[in-house]
Amino acid sequence: MSPGVVSLEKRLASGLVLGAEGYVFELERRGYIKAGPYVPEAVLDFPGAVRELHREFLRAGAEVMVALTYYAHREKLRHVGREDDLEAMNRAAVRLAREVAAEGGALVAGNVCNTWVYDPDDRATHDAVRAQYTEQLGWAADEGVDFVISETNDYLGEALIALEVIQGLGLPAMVTLASTQPDRTRDGHDYVEACRILAEHGATVVGLNCDRGPATMLPVLARIRDAVSCAVAAQPVPYRTTEAMPTMQSLRAEGLDRVFPLALESFSCNRFEMAAFAASARDVGVNYIGICCGGAPHHVRAMAEALGREVPAGKYSPVMDLHPIIGSGRSITDSDVLTAWNVAG
Repeated sequence: MSPGVVSLEKRLASGLVLGAEGYVFELERRGYIKAGPYVPEAVLDFPGAVRELHREFLRAGAEVMVALTYYAHREKLRHVGREDDLEAMNRAAVRLAREVAAEGGALVAGNVCNTWVYDPDDRATHDAVRAQYTEQLGWAADEGVDFVISETNDYLGEALIALEVIQGLGLPAMVTLASTQPDRTRDGHDYVEACRILAEHGATVVGLNCDRGPATMLPVLARIRDAVSCAVAAQPVPYRTTEAMPTMQSLRAEGLDRVFPLALESFSCNRFEMAAFAASARDVGVNYIGICCGGAPHHVRAMAEALGREVPAGKYSPVMDLHPIIGSGRSITDSDVLTAWNVAG
């Protein structure tokens, strides 16, 4: 850890930690990552784009720069013909995160995710998962991460393997589950119980990330908070999920065969909704609040401000009173234009 940087444990002990993810979706929107495989090739091909997104999240108030190694594991890189770049990609991702973190005293998190090879009934796959996590996190630890986030875990068993590897490196672990299914992990554990088991095994932070939007994640978070004594994390997707369509994968819209993942915009939460989520999550006792796929810096800034933070990007927060049409100083002509808009049709 760099001199003067406050550790994850101390930050959690003194208050909330604000995180930010969604790197893969945001870089895909910007034209640097291919949708489908979602492999973070941009780390090597367009490091400037990755660096800039880190910096935007930092300025928006994120206290953690997460190394962009989501899906940068051997299985995924083999699918896109870049297995030979495995070590270089993982090391470069941590270096980019460290470079930007140093600009604002942020923490650097290593990152692993679901591998898509885990089968609870096949011990050989358990060994394969452990091998993938071991090589990824070995490089991350060598490059100097402050803690590790293991996320989007569909199986408790796979999450426990990640936790073991992280603990073997002597690093704090934040382990979050993907709540794609109605109430249980794919290996049959209630989400609350799964978080309790992870906490009992020594995870520093447990919780949920991805899949569910604020409305459908918050009730589960409240139950998790009541069940564990360790810190709880929440990183929802910024989409308007509902009881009928509780995940972004289940969202449906007329005229579209498939909304997820390329036509989610009409369900997007605005900055005010994400700010409201941050405040609500704080009120139920969540300790690590962030955002996942679909998140962008303006969401994070609004969340930071809702939590009472002053952040560098706050210098450019909206001042709608100065707007030439809807501000208080608008001219008579502008007022007439606004009236025309409001009565049109």
